[in-house]
Amino acid sequence: MKSAHPLRALLAYARAYRGDIRLATLYSVLNKLFDVLPEVLIGAAVDVVVRGDQSFIATRMLGRFGITGVWPQLLALGALNVAVWGLESLFEYLLEVKWRGLAQNIQHDLRQDCYAHVQKLELRFFEDQRTGALMSVLNDDINQMERFINFGATQIIQVFFGSLLVSAVFFALQPGIAVISLVPIPVILLGAFWFQKKLAPRYSAVREAAGDVSARLNNNLLGLATIKAYAAEDFEARHIEQASDVYRRANTEAIAVSSAITPVIRMAILAGFTATLVYGGWLTIHGRLEVGAYSVLVFLTQRLLWPMTRLAEVADMYQRSMAATERALGLLSTPIRIAYEGRHLAAGATRGSLRFDRVSFSYGETPTLSDITLEVQAGQTVAFVGSTGSGKSTLIKLLLRFYEPQQGHVLLDGAPIDELNLQDLRRTIGYVAQDAFLTDGTIAENIAYGSQSASDVQIREAARLSESLEFIERLPLAFATRVGERGQKLSGGQRQRLALARAILKNPPILILDEATSAVDNETEAAIQRSLAVVSRNRTTLVIAHRLSTVRQADCIHLMERGRIVESGTHEELLAAGDAYAALWKLQTGERVA
Repeated sequence: MKSAHPLRALLAYARAYRGDIRLATLYSVLNKLFDVLPEVLIGAAVDVVVRGDQSFIATRMLGRFGITGVWPQLLALGALNVAVWGLESLFEYLLEVKWRGLAQNIQHDLRQDCYAHVQKLELRFFEDQRTGALMSVLNDDINQMERFINFGATQIIQVFFGSLLVSAVFFALQPGIAVISLVPIPVILLGAFWFQKKLAPRYSAVREAAGDVSARLNNNLLGLATIKAYAAEDFEARHIEQASDVYRRANTEAIAVSSAITPVIRMAILAGFTATLVYGGWLTIHGRLEVGAYSVLVFLTQRLLWPMTRLAEVADMYQRSMAATERALGLLSTPIRIAYEGRHLAAGATRGSLRFDRVSFSYGETPTLSDITLEVQAGQTVAFVGSTGSGKSTLIKLLLRFYEPQQGHVLLDGAPIDELNLQDLRRTIGYVAQDAFLTDGTIAENIAYGSQSASDVQIREAARLSESLEFIERLPLAFATRVGERGQKLSGGQRQRLALARAILKNPPILILDEATSAVDNETEAAIQRSLAVVSRNRTTLVIAHRLSTVRQADCIHLMERGRIVESGTHEELLAAGDAYAALWKLQTGERVA
């Protein structure tokens, strides 16, 4: 199915603002009307000076009111000129306010809708995307669209209406000159469309290259510590140089085409203006055209044709905007494959029993999970251990519905989770990941993340239970201390404790710890373990760990290998069995392994 033109798609998206668009268009038309009238008044003034009481306005207009003398006519024209300029300025102000307001509103809505849409996409979508490229769409591309609505839309409207208005005056005064003066217009328009067609693919390439630059910069800024540690500054600078050079070359190709538009249009304008000047002068000399009418035509020819030089700028802005709009609306049209709607879960009614029923999943060709069936009773603490890539974290991602299983079902309290409201499902789960995400806010704001209505007392109690209170109170502003982007002002262990405090404050019936202690020191691990012993009571707790020492007290431990559960039992039962788990335990504790 052929996709809609970006401009048509943008207008369809902005249909909520149709009334404002019509009003802004009306202001642009009225502004152009009063913008053209001063040239007509100049011609009328010349006619008054030359012909006196026999001028056009004296015989056809002002004479009815007894205004026939040269001076009274000029005074009347002066007053009319003041009114025209005042109205032209008024509508200039109104159109600027309306078009710029529209641009800001549509830009705001589009960015918010795109971001909200991106948040609903499954994680599989992000596997093929770069964060910097998405940032480029959400920021720079939408800004390009705003610039066009700000300045380009009213230019197109005014050029079109101005051409109609001036053409009508021309045909009323001298049809012969009108035809000659209007001949360049088709040439100008055809040239503009031809150049536009040439520019479209070039600006698409520019937007893609801009996304690549943004992606590379974003990647390097996030990994700056690693770059410095490996003294790879020059290496990465060359990468940035290469990406920027591709962007520069793409822009250079577009500029080579867009820069040619104005000279071509100017030559066409020169032909039309010269024809009016010479032929109109010849008609005036031979008495076939009044001097005042000749003045009007000369001024209006310039007024008609000269604004068309801005078509080059508008065409350039238009193509940049359409390429950017196409990317933004393309992102917005990406299908959401995980449904958010479903049966609502009553607050506090979830018991927390889980069942994975013959679940299979793969990220690509190689299966990640194969026919997994297991049951977790409400209130149990269950651990998943095994080598990297065995499928432990994938189970958690399926439970959180970051992905959907290709086969089988995950059930919560006997109900398939794909039948539940997604937000309700996730509100029942507290999630602490290995790489704790913190916002660039205060300690208190990060603990209350997802529980914004929590009181200061509740936040403090969550910090105490996670054993975060001691280090928080040593900070200069305690709970009001800002943690920096992604919590970079804190240590890894401190970030993990805040992430645990966040989950504790949420007080969910299900708690997930995904390698929550793998990257912390022994002291922090011991503190987290003490916290877990408290917070895991009377709630279903799923723990993923490499260190077996952290899961010894679990009600059940599942050892996973290559997407399958190969052993299950308590720590003592698995050691007594003397199989893979026992060998792994001996390896980690330093015992000799046969």
